[in-house]
Amino acid sequence: MADRRAARDERRENFGWWTKIASRWSDCDAYGHVNNAIYYSWFDTALTTMAIERGILRAPGQTSIGLCVASGCEFLAPIGFPETVDVGVRVGRIGSSSIRYELAIFAQEEVPAAVCHFTHVYVDAQTRKGVALTSAQKAAIADLVG
Repeated sequence: MADRRAARDERRENFGWWTKIASRWSDCDAYGHVNNAIYYSWFDTALTTMAIERGILRAPGQTSIGLCVASGCEFLAPIGFPETVDVGVRVGRIGSSSIRYELAIFAQEEVPAAVCHFTHVYVDAQTRKGVALTSAQKAAIADLVG
């Protein structure tokens, strides 16, 4: 996201797929804020849910898996308990064998509490050798390219 716009400038309309996640009391650190590692857990939950729903992961007959080779996050605002957040997902880039996913967490505000990116490289589940994304995989997320 740093290559396209500043994290703090992200807005809800920049993301095409959404899920809600509720904070838990156990998510909070000694300061009463949701711990930074939990933000990553929420991002991972949203991304994996979207990928399964869209057939990027666990599709019938699929032999490839996406391995995370890079990630980054900018933490912009604290989240507490109890709070329900919206996690938005978009696709920053679809390559021949990789996808860059970009995500943001929004609380009640219109500005994000955190923004994140993951780059997944797709490999054969057994051999771990790189494989090309299928046309079906690419088509399943084409509407999320931002």
